[in-house]
Amino acid sequence: MHRVAALVHAPQSTFELACAAEVFGIKRRGLATRYAFGVCAEQPGPVATRAGYDLLVTEGLDALGRADTVVVPGWLPIGEPPSPAVVEALRSAHQRGARVISICSGAFALAHAGLLDGRSATTHWALASDFAARFPAVRLDPDVLYVDHGDVATSAGSGAGIDLCLHLVRVDQGAGYAAQVARNMVMPPHREGGQRQYAAPPHPAHIDGSLAPLLEWATTRLDEPLAVEDLAARAGCSARTLARRFVEQLGTSPGRWLLAQRIAAARELLESSDLPVDTVARRVGLSSATNLRRRFLGTLGTTPGAYRRAFRSGPR
Repeated sequence: MHRVAALVHAPQSTFELACAAEVFGIKRRGLATRYAFGVCAEQPGPVATRAGYDLLVTEGLDALGRADTVVVPGWLPIGEPPSPAVVEALRSAHQRGARVISICSGAFALAHAGLLDGRSATTHWALASDFAARFPAVRLDPDVLYVDHGDVATSAGSGAGIDLCLHLVRVDQGAGYAAQVARNMVMPPHREGGQRQYAAPPHPAHIDGSLAPLLEWATTRLDEPLAVEDLAARAGCSARTLARRFVEQLGTSPGRWLLAQRIAAARELLESSDLPVDTVARRVGLSSATNLRRRFLGTLGTTPGAYRRAFRSGPR
């Protein structure tokens, strides 16, 4: 059982805490429970929230010493540095091998603890300038949804915390398990694009309607040799117009989105079946085992065979 501890701090964002609690703390029917979730605070007792009510927290900082993953689900006000006790608890957890992650403004706490020095990180786009000014030793990337270094990870604003948590479940338990968690939450297992698509609303004249019907149509035809031109024809627009709509609505290009869907489908087949790699490649529209291996290496940094060995070791 992987133990997850969320460190809360007044005034706590209830949504950012719920991002972690919903992914790691819910027992789901028909899905093996792989995580034990708890909440702690520097001083156990009532913790005020931004929603106007208090959380009753019963565990203190010693909970971080037992956690496999430590979550800082926001840290407000951002101008208030963590106390020496909190800094020491975060550093100690990291030094003994716990994974330490932040959601939204929680990156400020990790930066104060020195866990992000010399590394890339992200936070909410609206806080990026403040963060960059306070922590010049951190390589801030304000455009991505999350940054994962394995031992330390940061996510962008609020909802991106779900993206990061689902990503970590995918890393821990495989794509199939993560997809079941996401499906239960009525969430996509993986969102394309970065924060830039949310930082400012697009001009109303640039919105040509939802891409959802097209995406649904395409995901049921991954075994076909779909190209960007096929998607554009289905949408009844030019390839250039389709590319603009993808950037506006998804923050990525049609080609990148289509490849991501093929890779995701391949991952699930590698985990859930004994099909030869060449067959998997054809079923997801990547034509051959050689092409699938090339795409896997470029996207995931591993081969289909190594991925299957890692995630077919036990029941999901």
